[in-house]
Amino acid sequence: MDKQKSVLNALSVIIDPDLNNDIVSLGFIKDLKIDGGNVTFKVELTTPACPVKDLFKKQAETEVSKLDWVTNVTVIMTASTPKKNEKLKGLEKVTSIIAVSSCKGGVGKSTVAVNFAMNLAMEGAKVGLFDADVYGPSLPTMVDTYHQDLSFNGSLIEPIEMHSIKLMSFGFVNPESDSSGPAILRGPMVTQIINQLLLGTNWGELDYLVIDMPPGTGDVQITLAQIIPITAAILVTTPQFISFIDVMKGLEAFDNLKIPTIGAVENMSYYLLPDGTKDYCFGKGSIERLKNEFGFQHTIQVPIESAISQSGDEGVPYALRYPNSESSKIINAFTKEMIKEISRVRLGKVSPPKIGYEPTLGILVKPEDGNPFHVNCKKLRLACNSALSKTEIGNKSLIKESDIPEDIHPLSMNPVGNYALGITWSDHQSSLYPYHLLYELAG
Repeated sequence: MDKQKSVLNALSVIIDPDLNNDIVSLGFIKDLKIDGGNVTFKVELTTPACPVKDLFKKQAETEVSKLDWVTNVTVIMTASTPKKNEKLKGLEKVTSIIAVSSCKGGVGKSTVAVNFAMNLAMEGAKVGLFDADVYGPSLPTMVDTYHQDLSFNGSLIEPIEMHSIKLMSFGFVNPESDSSGPAILRGPMVTQIINQLLLGTNWGELDYLVIDMPPGTGDVQITLAQIIPITAAILVTTPQFISFIDVMKGLEAFDNLKIPTIGAVENMSYYLLPDGTKDYCFGKGSIERLKNEFGFQHTIQVPIESAISQSGDEGVPYALRYPNSESSKIINAFTKEMIKEISRVRLGKVSPPKIGYEPTLGILVKPEDGNPFHVNCKKLRLACNSALSKTEIGNKSLIKESDIPEDIHPLSMNPVGNYALGITWSDHQSSLYPYHLLYELAG
């Protein structure tokens, strides 16, 4: 075996825990050079904010050093850069675009977007934050830029940079828009403004561009999703049932636009009492429904905390001012999970299994990286977790086995987001099943 192959073989034992494959097969090893006993190579990750980059470097040095002919190992950690897209002039060097969205105003979406972007930057990533709300831009209030003026670099606007984050908002272009009442603009004008600001800003090289989406699922949101390649979306909600309904609308909208929703934040979830107990003053359960009915794997609950709103009002991101608080730790842990999930999306590792139906065997499930299996239709129908199938108190099933006909079968099946399957049954019941439930029922 030649030296190059022996080095690659040594490195192939290092597994990326999120992508479930070795770093050689994933194409992370670049520019491998061997000069006698000196070995130099790059490990090109999907993001510089990779939470295991230090571990990868140490493992790579250790494994290659085990080769008896190696006297010195140099590992250079890098991150991939996006392919140039001439049509998206200002965004041509942006690797991932993340939409932070809510279908309902007043849920704290902008607070989440600002602190999510801040956490990405604190993880070592190059980050931009775009405030897409023309009617009521909040970024100039939530991040104090100390009256910095916008400037041009050729035909592109230079973003304002604060706390290592590049910022752009209609509020910077029209400073009166965030303080003197709502801007009165027609839909086409709004779309044109957003298009010009987003594509006309010199974002430069970014690992993540976080877009604070305007609330709702109207023309502005749809147009944004059509003109730029949004990598993934994060939904923000509150515990109230009406917010949960709006989350369902948002999930459906992103699903129709082929944008994967990778996480959900329940803001203002509870109030932490002096004795350490939690007062769920707005109710509880919506985040559990997102997990149980839609299969969300990454969710957090952010408490009501005066310091969070105060930080936003005073123009300093909460995550920067209180990095060691419990709420900051919650948001930071969520950010690290999103970093992993975004990498999975970019590498095509977040794909739902293929679904079919065979009358004699049931629902056919074909995972991308596993063996196909069947789930009995009656068994699956009985496992329905929808609100109409459970009691309000105790969450007990209202369905009896005798209620389900033996010949129950699907009339239609459609993926809902990345993690759930929607089925309309022959008894006219519509059900949602997280894919992990299908795996459990097959066991």
